[in-house]
Amino acid sequence: MKIHEHQAKQILDKFDVPVPRGQECFSIDEAVAIAQKLGGSVWVVKAQIHAGGRGKGGGVKVARSIEDVKNFSKQILGMQLKTHQTGPSGQKVGRLLVEEGVEIAQEYYLGIVVDRVTQKVCIMGSSEGGMEIEKVAEESPDKIHKVFIDPSQGLEQAQGLELLENIGIPKEALPEGEKILQNLYQCYWACDASLTEINPLVLTKNGTIIALDAKMNFDDNAMGRQEVIKNMRDLAEEDQAEIEASKHDLSYIALDGNIGCLVNGAGLAMATMDTIKLFGAEPANFLDVGGGATPEKVTEAFKLMLKNPNLKAILVNIFGGIMQCDVIASGVVVAAKQVDLSVPLVVRMKGTNEDLGKQILADSGLPIISADNMSDAAQKVVHAIRG
Repeated sequence: MKIHEHQAKQILDKFDVPVPRGQECFSIDEAVAIAQKLGGSVWVVKAQIHAGGRGKGGGVKVARSIEDVKNFSKQILGMQLKTHQTGPSGQKVGRLLVEEGVEIAQEYYLGIVVDRVTQKVCIMGSSEGGMEIEKVAEESPDKIHKVFIDPSQGLEQAQGLELLENIGIPKEALPEGEKILQNLYQCYWACDASLTEINPLVLTKNGTIIALDAKMNFDDNAMGRQEVIKNMRDLAEEDQAEIEASKHDLSYIALDGNIGCLVNGAGLAMATMDTIKLFGAEPANFLDVGGGATPEKVTEAFKLMLKNPNLKAILVNIFGGIMQCDVIASGVVVAAKQVDLSVPLVVRMKGTNEDLGKQILADSGLPIISADNMSDAAQKVVHAIRG
């Protein structure tokens, strides 16, 4: 789950991580009123969408007068903001964050994620704040420093100080920086975050440290115990098909191809998509129906895939372990009849009740193309879309 920058800053503020004073708004008049309330002579007007790179796309402006605040708000609100994370269609801006200006002396990067290799929490830091961390990793990997935290021990003071020294925090600012880093780690841990990122973390000209930008993502599976964060979800920022999928306990992600995939198990789903690409085509989606799929659930999965106007064929790839092949086969038949399926359908299934499942498909009277293995299934579905 993702949230907006202003929401992430609200959370950071509760954990005593310094952030600029600011407020979200939904209109030009509100933006002007916020700037007047904040006072000062410099403000920042920021588009609030679930994507990075907003500044490069024209979604972040520095205003040096109230008239600037008004004009920039007018420009940004309602714009279709395109960044490297939104895709070519962009994302419509429906809200703004208006903040006080900050005099910047130096910019840094801080990020916290789970490192699955070491099974520890990784805190990354860099002196290259304000840049895309992926670009830094590619062009200057030596400028990224990491420390790995044992969750049972927490962040040790020596680890925090070492990281901050490595990224160039001045000696006189180290005590404040270490305190902020400790608070940031506690925030990450307490909120069940999957990512906490400050880019940039800035050293101001008066020597204080402040989180100028913030991004937080959260573990969907933990939202049952994070009611406040769960209520921050902005459905307008999410793909409507993915929202619909979540209502039926389906894991669905829309992609750019034209072959729909219905698979049980995330690993098998990834392998299925790789196999489709191996034979020269592109998957239209990632769709994992899980181990407890019912005919009703399979029907909803078919409906989701068919909403994609680019869909030209569907590949069903099932391994019957917990999930029984005959249950999936029954679901496929019900779904195909209910949605009046008009694209080629290739089905490959192996495992529990495999023969019974194949018999159900054969007796359905539907033009289902049967496959024996993944390679065979991928080749047949690719051949189907090519006529």
